[in-house]
Amino acid sequence: MKITVETTVRAPLSLVWTTYTSPEDIVQWNAASDDWHTTKATVDLRPGGRFCSRMEAKDGSFGFDFEGTYTNVEPNRLIEYSFGDRMARVELSEGSAGVTVRVSFDSEETHTAEQQRDGWQAILDRFKRHTEAKA
Repeated sequence: MKITVETTVRAPLSLVWTTYTSPEDIVQWNAASDDWHTTKATVDLRPGGRFCSRMEAKDGSFGFDFEGTYTNVEPNRLIEYSFGDRMARVELSEGSAGVTVRVSFDSEETHTAEQQRDGWQAILDRFKRHTEAKA
């Protein structure tokens, strides 16, 4: 099953793209809640390039690497990637209200669709706040 989350960011497209793809920014916004954080991120933004975000509970109780391979990159418009046996697609489109960022991803079976949607939406909401603060 595909799950989709989206937000509209009031910032220039170039800033939205850079903030979404820059390791320095990813560590600032990539967390679903305040008790988690991303301690490091790497990005090789090209088809076949790898990415990795180290996500950890702030209390040190748990952590994991969210990692995968970019399969398609169209600057300022589209990022597609695989992570494990799943796929995700990030689409950016400019409109009068700002830049819409839509993320679609294959669900997994450990968590409910609602939990997955809520977690990915929370991360996207943090991305929006971080990017708009930079604009």
